[in-house]
Amino acid sequence: MRLVAALIMSVFVAAGAFAGVRDFRFASIDGGYLEMSEWAGQPVLVVNTASQCGFTGQYAGLQALYDRYRDDGLVVLAVPSDDFNQELASAEEVKEFCEMNFGLDLPMADITRVKGAQAHPFYKAVRDETGFVPRWNFNKVLIAPDGAVAGTWGSGAKPTASKITDAVELLLDQAARG
Repeated sequence: MRLVAALIMSVFVAAGAFAGVRDFRFASIDGGYLEMSEWAGQPVLVVNTASQCGFTGQYAGLQALYDRYRDDGLVVLAVPSDDFNQELASAEEVKEFCEMNFGLDLPMADITRVKGAQAHPFYKAVRDETGFVPRWNFNKVLIAPDGAVAGTWGSGAKPTASKITDAVELLLDQAARG
């Protein structure tokens, strides 16, 4: 499985795909901005989330993934979105829900559009470079330390699934080797 992930990632990196990802920023659920440039050199898993979805339980897996790999450099960014009509009414409600029910302490964006003409520029860039568009909540985009898209997964892929952890570990190994 790691070999397949390595081959896929090498194709993206060799093509120079998505090198400008570090120029994007998200409004933070805490106010201000989350600058992706601050995470240059680190893998980042970006996940569009929703608090009232059948996949909302994946918040626990996202936190577990973050807890497992954060000291090694992984960033997990939750991007709440109401594009599928399953998010709470305000960022404050989302933050409280996530903290109370899942103990989330990973970075979270404010409620953000992830599809269509009004999609956040990050999601437009992912679409333009890879063809990947979130088809539902809890779609995952893994960004390599160099800013390339290293993998994308739909809602059914659990955050701690081996296909995701193998890709994360490969990127962390690459980042450690410099």
